[in-house]
Amino acid sequence: MYRFIAPLFRTLLNPLKPYSQKPKTPTKGNDLPRQVAEEPHPVTLQSTTRELHSEKLLNMTKIQAYEDFVKVHGILLAASGLPRALHRKLFDKLISETFDGGAYFQVHPCQDGRQRSLLLTSAAPMPKDSNVFLIDHAWTFRLSDAYKQLQEVPGLAQRMAAMMCVDVDLNSDAEEIDGDGVSRDNYSKLNVTDIVENEIGYAKERGHDTVKWLELEELDIDDDMLLSLDLSSKFPDLLALSLYGNKLENGEIVVQEVTKLKNLKALWLNNNPVLENCDGCMADTILKGCPGLEIYNSCFTSNFGEWALGFCGGVYKKDNPCPIHQDDHPLQSVTSLDLSNRSIHSLINKAFSPGEMPSLSHLNIRGNPLKQNSVSELFKVLKGFPCLQTLEVDLPGPLGESAIEILESVPNICLLNGVNGSKILETGNHVIDSVLQPCLPEWTAEEPLPDRVINAMWLYLMTYRLADEEKIDETSVCYVMDELGSALRHSDEPNFRVAPFLFMPEGNLDSAVSYSILWPIQNVQNGDECTRDFLFGIGEDKQRSARLTAYFHTPQHYFIQEYEKFHQMLQSKSSTPLPVKSSSSKTLRRTDGRVLRVYTDLPQVEEFLTRPEFIITTEVKDADIIWTSMQVDDDVKRAAGITDRQYISQFPFEACLVMKHHLAETIQKAHGSPDWLHPTYNLESHLSPLIGDYYVRKRDGLNNLWILKPWNMARTIDTTVTDNLSAIIRLMETGPKICQKYIEHPALFQGKKFDIRYVVLVRSVKPLELFLADVFWVRLANNQYTLDKHSLFEYETHFTVMNYRGRMNHKNTPEFVKEFEQEHQVKWLDIHERVRNMIRSVFEAAATVHPEMHSPMSRAMYGVDVILDSSFQPKLLEVTYCPDCTRACKYDMQAIVGGGELVKGIDFYNYVFGCLFLDETTHVCPL
Repeated sequence: MYRFIAPLFRTLLNPLKPYSQKPKTPTKGNDLPRQVAEEPHPVTLQSTTRELHSEKLLNMTKIQAYEDFVKVHGILLAASGLPRALHRKLFDKLISETFDGGAYFQVHPCQDGRQRSLLLTSAAPMPKDSNVFLIDHAWTFRLSDAYKQLQEVPGLAQRMAAMMCVDVDLNSDAEEIDGDGVSRDNYSKLNVTDIVENEIGYAKERGHDTVKWLELEELDIDDDMLLSLDLSSKFPDLLALSLYGNKLENGEIVVQEVTKLKNLKALWLNNNPVLENCDGCMADTILKGCPGLEIYNSCFTSNFGEWALGFCGGVYKKDNPCPIHQDDHPLQSVTSLDLSNRSIHSLINKAFSPGEMPSLSHLNIRGNPLKQNSVSELFKVLKGFPCLQTLEVDLPGPLGESAIEILESVPNICLLNGVNGSKILETGNHVIDSVLQPCLPEWTAEEPLPDRVINAMWLYLMTYRLADEEKIDETSVCYVMDELGSALRHSDEPNFRVAPFLFMPEGNLDSAVSYSILWPIQNVQNGDECTRDFLFGIGEDKQRSARLTAYFHTPQHYFIQEYEKFHQMLQSKSSTPLPVKSSSSKTLRRTDGRVLRVYTDLPQVEEFLTRPEFIITTEVKDADIIWTSMQVDDDVKRAAGITDRQYISQFPFEACLVMKHHLAETIQKAHGSPDWLHPTYNLESHLSPLIGDYYVRKRDGLNNLWILKPWNMARTIDTTVTDNLSAIIRLMETGPKICQKYIEHPALFQGKKFDIRYVVLVRSVKPLELFLADVFWVRLANNQYTLDKHSLFEYETHFTVMNYRGRMNHKNTPEFVKEFEQEHQVKWLDIHERVRNMIRSVFEAAATVHPEMHSPMSRAMYGVDVILDSSFQPKLLEVTYCPDCTRACKYDMQAIVGGGELVKGIDFYNYVFGCLFLDETTHVCPL
């Protein structure tokens, strides 16, 4: 598989001098106060790549000596990577709370004020490993609390918006001036008739008989107004017309008026409702009526030639819409030509030739399908340009999949996608790209600051995980560095390094304060930009190039191709259902009346397993059956003395079912992409296809809401719903996860989201013997369901597990089924049959893909969580081992299937054990 190979997948920043523009004042230092939203925790840190556990803490009142500092923070210092020579300097600055970055650095605006950079401004150079600086954390928060804090903490949203450069309206710093000297603001205040008259006057002032270039953009022109303008009468020689951003809706009227302009070379109707209302027929009709049209809605037509190339080469524009003399060769002077994203299907064109453009040295053909040309034909065309030295092209793409092959076929090329050709040949990397453009937040003037910050924060936030000596916290802590730290931009070859650091001034976790520390790892000169590696320690083995998509505009073509490969692989899978065989597992019932001894660590089993055939024992070695919530592997068996004659409540390799990434992989290997499994990606191995899927959905205007779930967490811990691609990629840093297409339109119960917990009993894997408990229960969200973006932070709107947080509203299953049938006019038994078939398919996948699960001494119970979409089709959520069966034991339920008998809660484990070990089928149905 070809990948973007760092560092050739280049985001390297050249040393920059201070910027001269003045939209924002440079900021000195990092002396702003710590934001009050900070939550100090008595914990150690986990950085984005490792856990930092503190060693045994000293019992002291306050650290004053350097030796004590090292004893308490030794592991943290080692994990930070800070050179030993800087440890004492760090200690001195921590003790004195010295934030002296302002004496060495300045924050400067860049990217037209939409980003900030950090420059070294001290007169003296800064040698490698010569100093260390403290960076405060301006905002520390849990992800679920982010939006609420931005709304409620005074000044927080304003400070974060300023740091992330989203505190002003786009384009508010400068007034756009039109070609005739009229400001855009004033231009838009004129009515359309006045603008048309101004254009006529503008042409006459410049000695032209007629207007050949007309821009009527964002003027609220509707169909009636277009008719009244009678453009063909006023501008019969018009070559370029832009009606961008108006309110045109009627395709017939647009075609009628536009096709009267017989000399038209370029037409822009972008961002008009008519493009959504009409199919491709309108474009075909316009092209037939305007046979000379070369550019339509920013794309080249099949008629493109000298005019379109001249437009992209900067020859033709408003002040020079056409050649002065017929015999002129206007393209002779073109040296640089940007043809990116023009939907060009063929480059074999009379105008696109060395004879017409002999001086062409730089060419960008990214984003064009070029499907009418073979690779060899394209190489022949490009090779003909004698001065062509710089080429930008999709890789893989129309010129193939190898940068090396391109350089060998077009030997004049010195710079391919921004990378020196000789370096490509030297390293042997086939897929490369140039300096990437940064992802900059987008927002509208109407968006409040908290919304802007939520969207932009993924470009800035960092994470660590909290831990004490007994356990690691279940969710990560996010933080944003102060103004100085947040101005550090990315480079593959950085000159600084940043690491989180937990300082415990009193030698204990209760006194802990989190900082980041910054130090030079290269020699830095005055005026140099200071950079860090956003993906420090992450190489291509951990999908580095793909992860850069969180921060930069990486080539979409590559990722879409990776998605298409993955999708085609899934579509090629087919499966044959396993035959349903009669039970072959033997009953454990003893004819001599002896009881079966059960060892368990589950209080519910101890309390509710009351059948006379079973008795609880506290000794593992004495048990016939070991029913446990902990994983029993070979090491545990040896330590506990478990033998091969004892039955265990789990199957070998059951991780293929109960760990989410293995579950998805198992199903995909067996069934490909069944309707009951929404698109699912293991982010640790399939990030590139996920990014491609995201881009395809965005291109096609489809919903792009995704849910991220940890591999091996229950109760929706560390689970996030988002439509932000940068967020999806950055959340990989908080632990391994799957990313699954969110079911944005689920079936609702009285306006609320719900899912269903089923209990599956497995007697055997080979042959597959499954039983579905008659008892199942519904889990309801507490809030009314909505897709409002602010609701994505509301646990009680999008999640249903309320046993451990929120308030749980238990709904009796028969009541739920009756009311659901009435609300939606459906038959539950039809839904139930689809669920049964799905569950059977899930376990068939495990039995087929992982036959090593088979063990005659295993019997197990699994929870299967199911959600229904708006068409009442079941979708698999997850499979859990040792499921929480509190409700099954607590409530008596009328069975919906299996005869409708009353199933007493106190008998739940009695019939579970009866099915698994005594070959009974009371209150269960075979699958």
